[in-house]
Parts: sequence; structure tokens; C-alpha cells
Amino acid sequence: MKLLFDQVSEECSKLTTKRYSTSFSFGIYFLNTKLRMPIYSIYGFVRFADEIVDSFHNYDKKYLLDKFSSDTFEAIELGISLNPVLNSFQKVVNRYHIDKELITLFLNSMQMDLQEQVYTPALYKEYILGSAEVVGLMCLKVFTNGNQSEYELLKPYAMKLGSVFQKINFLRDLKEDHKGLKRTYFPNVNLSNFCDNQKKSNEIEIEEEFNDALAGIKMLPKSSRIGVYLSYIYYRKLFIKIKALSAERIMKERIRISNPRKIGLMFDCVIRHKFNAI
Repeated sequence: MKLLFDQVSEECSKLTTKRYSTSFSFGIYFLNTKLRMPIYSIYGFVRFADEIVDSFHNYDKKYLLDKFSSDTFEAIELGISLNPVLNSFQKVVNRYHIDKELITLFLNSMQMDLQEQVYTPALYKEYILGSAEVVGLMCLKVFTNGNQSEYELLKPYAMKLGSVFQKINFLRDLKEDHKGLKRTYFPNVNLSNFCDNQKKSNEIEIEEEFNDALAGIKMLPKSSRIGVYLSYIYYRKLFIKIKALSAERIMKERIRISNPRKIGLMFDCVIRHKFNAI
């Protein structure tokens, strides 16, 4: 019966991913079938933690996040959890030997979201590491499937990709983060007077990381390359759209790529991959 419970747990993580992120769902669909469920499980874990700090405003967020953290490590130790998302996550952690330090760094960044922060360059770097770069490394553990030398080779590129995705999220969510959650992640930026020059300085950094990340994607195993590339292209198009808009505009609305446009990007990626044009 444990097998059935594991299947139910994995389906919960899959449902979580599909409900919260159509873009990542598209990318995961194009991974090799054996890789899909482990990545759903990682996303489900990350999404639940993020949901605690972003949405549960009428509850004791610190208590909930502390309990979620302790339940996570207990699940990994015991090899089971009655929380289905944690149960599917622990299975991936134990199967692919994901370093617990990566999980700790991620949860530490979630703790940083519990209070208002003035982000210095050092704190900003720490937050990006925990909230995004280590998630890229968790996924890379799955993609390389125990090949440690391949993991070490691709590690800096996976971190760059996680970082650039997060920084674009920051630009996309400026209005919600600043006005709704009272957060300002970019260091030395006054969002009450956000201007095009400040926006452009962050975009230059993002552009450089995009180029670095693409080099790593080209070296990924075939089983994961097209799925990761699809997510990369989606974020690249989102970034291009954000770059074309004024700072005033992105402070007023959340910029999106429509689902029909995402489907178009999907077909374009498939063709590029087929003809080795990535």
C-alpha cells in the first residue's frame, strides 16, 4: 500500500505545479518521462514553502514555516511523511542524494521573507543563492542522476539559470512585492521612485547571466535539455517584454506571456531541438 500512497503523493506535487505555474509545467512535460515526477516533487516543495511566506497573512507564518522545515527534515530522515508534498520530496532527496545543505539554504531564504529587509548587495546575493540557485542545483542532481563529475561541471550554469529566473521574477512582480508584501529585493533601489536607469542597471546583469546559463543548457543530457531550454526561452521572452516597457509601467502591472504565446514558443523549441539549433 505504500506504493499507492507514494503515487498519490507524487500526483499532489504534479497538481501543485500545474495549478501554480503553466510555464514550468510546459517545461517539465518536455523532460524525459523518468525525470518529470522528481521535478514536480521539487517544485511542489518549493511552492508550498513560498506560499507560506507569500499568502498566509492571517496565520502565524513563522510557526508554519518552522513546522514545515522540521517536517521536511523528519520526512527525509524517516523516508515518509503524511504531508503528500513532503513525502514525494523526501523520496527525491533520498533517491538522488540531494545535499541537505541545499534545503537548509532554501529554507533560510524563506525565513528572510518573514520580515521586512533592507537588501544590501551581500544580503541580496545570499537570498538569491537560497531562493533560486540551490533549487537549480536540486534539479541538476536529478538531471545528472548520480554522475558527480557531470554535476560539478554543470553546477555554476545551473546556479546562473536559477538566479536569472529569480531576478526576472523580481522585475515581473515589482508591484505585488513592493505594495502588497512590502518587499524590495534589489539593493540600492528605491521603488518609491523607481526609474528607467535603475531598471536598466539590473537588466544588464540579467542579460549576462542569460548568456552564461545558455552555455550550460547546451551541455545538459538530452533527457533534460529541451525541457530546460523551453523554460529558458519562456523567461527570455518575458525579459524582452519587460525590457521594452518603462519602469513606471512595470510598477503598475504584472507582466505576463499569454498561454497561446507559450504554446507557440513550445513548438519553436521543439523544432530548434530537432535540428540541433539551440
